[in-house]
Amino acid sequence: MTKKARQPFANLYFFPLAAAYAALVLPWSVLAQFELVVAPPGIQAPLGHAHEMIFGFALAVVAGYVLGPQPKPRIFLLTAIWLTARIAFLGWPSSMVSLALNIGFAVLLAYRVVPRFARTAKKWRNKAVAPIILGLCAGAVVFHGLYRAEIAGPLYGILLEAILLLSTLMFFMGGRMLAPAVAGHLLKQGHELEARVQPRLEGTVLIVMGLVLVLNLLPWAPWRQMTGLLLLLAAALTLFRLVRWPVRLCLDRPDLLALMLGYWWIIAGWVLIATALLSNAIPLSTALHGMTIGALGTLTLTVMARTRTQRSHKHTDMPKAVYVAIALISFAALARIAAAVVPGLSLYLLGAFSWSLAFLILTVVLIQLAQAEKRRRSLL
Repeated sequence: MTKKARQPFANLYFFPLAAAYAALVLPWSVLAQFELVVAPPGIQAPLGHAHEMIFGFALAVVAGYVLGPQPKPRIFLLTAIWLTARIAFLGWPSSMVSLALNIGFAVLLAYRVVPRFARTAKKWRNKAVAPIILGLCAGAVVFHGLYRAEIAGPLYGILLEAILLLSTLMFFMGGRMLAPAVAGHLLKQGHELEARVQPRLEGTVLIVMGLVLVLNLLPWAPWRQMTGLLLLLAAALTLFRLVRWPVRLCLDRPDLLALMLGYWWIIAGWVLIATALLSNAIPLSTALHGMTIGALGTLTLTVMARTRTQRSHKHTDMPKAVYVAIALISFAALARIAAAVVPGLSLYLLGAFSWSLAFLILTVVLIQLAQAEKRRRSLL
């Protein structure tokens, strides 16, 4: 009898596509908004730029991470729909084709993922992944419906809701990666980590963010201040959780330090958004870039590289170039935040260049890791 072939993981295809798309299209959009280059209609304005960051790039990374192993025809179908949806939105963002493809990808992703998480998870905290992913996919559907109907008013609110959903997902998934990894590393050093998942803290933050997500959808102005206060509470609780994972004992594990850096950016992102909501001390758009560039950029880059390294080499010692890319992402986030107070284009362009270079490095690394995995499997 021949041995049954293993199904490939969806991240083998989605991660390089998402990385290449992030390296090319998102900086292209920034340059186009300053009229420095010509760009297709879909990314000429901030609304399109934000859409492709969240429902283009980020949703592809989520798909690659949560789909797991799938039959090749299914992966090819999903990646083909995602690619054609990107082309359609770039060239004809309000067309019926763009509407159908983008909604189609979101619906198929939800169909393949949400029931599995809802069915297999036993604790309510684990079940939280299902409504978060469902919310992201529903946000994509509603966005395109309103965009097609030329109802622009609610679109930025939908994008903010999607960013808050992504931040909650990053908080949960990042914590579930860090807790066992830090505990295992400390155990090898002869230390025992008492504060692992910290379920009470995790559950409290999930409840707080659930309230934030509900309040953000309500039109009444005072809810804006309440949302900001709840985000500060979520940031404080997450900070307390993070400092209980001793960074001083993980200095020889740069992959764990990279994950911790991404977790720090979640905290910073929530604080920045809260500050924008409570005081208008900084523009909300600037605050959101702290979350999308800092947290989303750092964690997606780290998780993509770390996941593929584990698949290819059976360890988490990522290529050294990845750490250069991670540093570039934090530099890009700081440059974009500083651009709100420093006049001129230089910081915007520096941030865009740093982001692009970081994800170009990741794209090359992911391709090399895929080739290494193929060679390893051929020897088995």
